[in-house]
Amino acid sequence: MSPRTAPRPPSARRRRPEWAGRNYSLLTAATVVTNLGSHGALIAAAFAVLEAGGSGGDVGLVAAARTLPLVLFLLIGGAIADRLPRHRVMVAANALNCLSQAAFAVLVLTGDPQLWQMMLLTALCGTGTAFFSPAAEGMLLSSVSGEHANRAFALFRMAMHGAGIGGAALGGAMIAAIGPGWVLAVDAVAFAVAGALRSFLDVSHIAPREPGGGLLADLREGWAEVRTRPWLWSIVLQFSVVVAVVGAAEAVYGPLVARDHLGGPAPWGLALAAFGVGTIGGAVLMIVWKPRRLLLVGTLCVFPLAMPSAGLAIPLPTWGLCGVMLLSGLAIEVFGVNWMTTMHQEIPEEKFSRVSAYDWFGSVSMLPLATALAGPAETAFGRTNALWGCAALVILVTAAVLAVPDVRRMTRKPTKPRAEGTPVPAGETPSRADV
Repeated sequence: MSPRTAPRPPSARRRRPEWAGRNYSLLTAATVVTNLGSHGALIAAAFAVLEAGGSGGDVGLVAAARTLPLVLFLLIGGAIADRLPRHRVMVAANALNCLSQAAFAVLVLTGDPQLWQMMLLTALCGTGTAFFSPAAEGMLLSSVSGEHANRAFALFRMAMHGAGIGGAALGGAMIAAIGPGWVLAVDAVAFAVAGALRSFLDVSHIAPREPGGGLLADLREGWAEVRTRPWLWSIVLQFSVVVAVVGAAEAVYGPLVARDHLGGPAPWGLALAAFGVGTIGGAVLMIVWKPRRLLLVGTLCVFPLAMPSAGLAIPLPTWGLCGVMLLSGLAIEVFGVNWMTTMHQEIPEEKFSRVSAYDWFGSVSMLPLATALAGPAETAFGRTNALWGCAALVILVTAAVLAVPDVRRMTRKPTKPRAEGTPVPAGETPSRADV
């Protein structure tokens, strides 16, 4: 047998782990591309408003315009994602994000953007996210087996946050060098590429959904899954406050502190990149660490999210702010992997997008209000006091969640692996261990 016809050893034929199938690889690659663009674009949107003569309150209004559609459309997006093939919902959402960001870029590059125009285009991008997020989480959950869920989620999130590091650092540098418009244009291209990758996802292994009683019935079923699980609704309520105050601090106060004390957008981009480095460290830790008390460990790791707001309140120099962002990123990644593992373990596959939508809805429900009120709060109380208030709220609501018995007692369960591509028989309810 000649060397040309000799079979290659298994290690040469397989360049990825057996559990990292085609869908998992496509989802990871598309997420990397998207994060490279979106992390820089978030910074670019804030500085586009400031360069157009806007105030801190205007920055908050644009940030609120991005999150308000999440509150309005997330639940509908979750129900649709449990009815239609999830990859089609994801591709359609990416197309809307691409068009809205491209229009935003053209507006900034060629004219004098008005506040209402920036709010409208940002709202369209938020609408795409509302339909994308529940479908994406459901697709990711169905792409790995329960046996490898912890490692798969950690590696996925490590790749996602690694791209965020590059996107935030590069975005901040590009804004300083050539302006925010080009960063928004890069984000539009990234959405186009990611949508193309997601169009190749395979959903043949997911059993067809049984006809239901309509959209409202689907939403009621999803709500029943949430309200009967104290660990779920309590953490969703917790994050409705945590996401709101952290989002206001980072989207509104962070750019203002950077402008007034750190020298402009580049240091703030560096601080956001440090947060990304921390999340990678947390993901690496979670590849090898499988804590038995999933939600107890995860909730304890939410407390450090108070540190960035405190660091901005002082304010810390760039290196100090990068340090607290690094630590908070590491801690929240431990929570994130444990949370995804718990959802994968406890929620039925055919209801995951709806439950995920309620999770997202609770988490972002107060974010538009918080970002919109960030400017008036700064005027009324001062920026420093407002930031200290953000830090205090994170600590208070996280301590309250630890009083819920189910949060303290939730443990990791043994799982039975199922290879990607193995269909669940029609009419049989799959367990989280099967997906």
